[in-house]
Amino acid sequence: MTSKDYMDLTEQYVLHTYNRFPVVFEKGEGVYLTDVDGKEYLDFGAGIAVFALGYGNQAYNDALKAQVDKLIHTSNLFYNEPLPEAARKLAKASGLSKVFFTNSGTEAIEGALKAARKYAYRKEQEKVKAGTARAQRGAAAVSAGNAANDGAGENVSAAESPAYELIAMNHSFHGRSVGALSVTGNPHYQEAFKPLMGGVRFADFNDLESVKAQVTDRTCAIILETVQGEGGIYPADPAFLKGVRALCDEKDILLILDEVQCGMGRTGSWFACQQYGIMPDIMTSAKALGCGVPVGAFLLSEKVANASLVPGDHGTTYGGNPFACAAVSKVFDLFEEQHILEHVQALTPYLEQQLDALVEKYDFLTARRGMGFMQGIEVEGRPVGAIVSKALENGLVIMSAGSNVLRFVPPLVIEKEDIDEMVKRLEASL
Repeated sequence: MTSKDYMDLTEQYVLHTYNRFPVVFEKGEGVYLTDVDGKEYLDFGAGIAVFALGYGNQAYNDALKAQVDKLIHTSNLFYNEPLPEAARKLAKASGLSKVFFTNSGTEAIEGALKAARKYAYRKEQEKVKAGTARAQRGAAAVSAGNAANDGAGENVSAAESPAYELIAMNHSFHGRSVGALSVTGNPHYQEAFKPLMGGVRFADFNDLESVKAQVTDRTCAIILETVQGEGGIYPADPAFLKGVRALCDEKDILLILDEVQCGMGRTGSWFACQQYGIMPDIMTSAKALGCGVPVGAFLLSEKVANASLVPGDHGTTYGGNPFACAAVSKVFDLFEEQHILEHVQALTPYLEQQLDALVEKYDFLTARRGMGFMQGIEVEGRPVGAIVSKALENGLVIMSAGSNVLRFVPPLVIEKEDIDEMVKRLEASL
């Protein structure tokens, strides 16, 4: 079949929710992809920040093949061998206590939102129970044996429970399910799917006062990306993120950090928040967590894990299956064996230097920003999509973020020569 045949079949049978580029990839090796016509492409997109280890990593492939021959799926009604090892390694890397494996980043966000609201619900229940107990003790002193009040208020019904609110950020992106859309600060994504989940207020990223202005006595959590991705590659200012953490501590609000894109080594640490010296109460992960195998996770601090979701509150058929967990476990092993974090730290200054040189050279490239191997260049006066398309013609895979930013999220195994080649192909496209 020709590339046109594959594209025609896709358009015929696959729901058209993506405007795909006219390329049919067939295989990958290292940091290069090859299409069905034999053309090679330098990949600085990594499947949207997924393929951190590059393509054709033999140790990774062998681990998956071995697990396929052993066991792929059993369901969460049973224990399986790879699950605890994957969870242990993820918990250790994050510093958080408990892990729930999902099938995607969006599902991880859904779980994080449920955990936050359940935590607030249980906290409210405890207050009601305590208040009821005090009231009952007082009533007993006045009229002993009044059975009409026995047990009253021990449970808070859904109708009686308060609307627990969340604060999210403008220009954020957390996914396309209804819950994730509800905390995504982009009206364009939301308009056709309203009404969404209620109780969400929006503040401005990197503006602590705007966050404080949205806090009410019903605020249960604040959710944000440590580095905004789709919104244009905006890292959190240290003072802002530390201020939000302090605000959460002061008001007994949970901090949810979305590290689906910026986590798993992309910024040079396991998770970007570690470079700020703060710890979230809940965090989400996906993309490079499985390096190609569909898997995500949300992680909980011990405080939240002990007072939120219990059996029956949340579930998944495929999440935490042996195949996905074997991938996660091997990813952590290879990150350590290949010193991936140290490599990103060492090479980031060179990548930033080369991108800064492009901004200096071209007047329509106006700014560079980012962390580690998650970088963006702002474009003015020219359509970003046209640059991305031209780069593809020249054998370079890059992508956009927001309406005017070129996004660079390459495999974490790139070398200096790959950066030089990227610059060469990008300049030919500019």
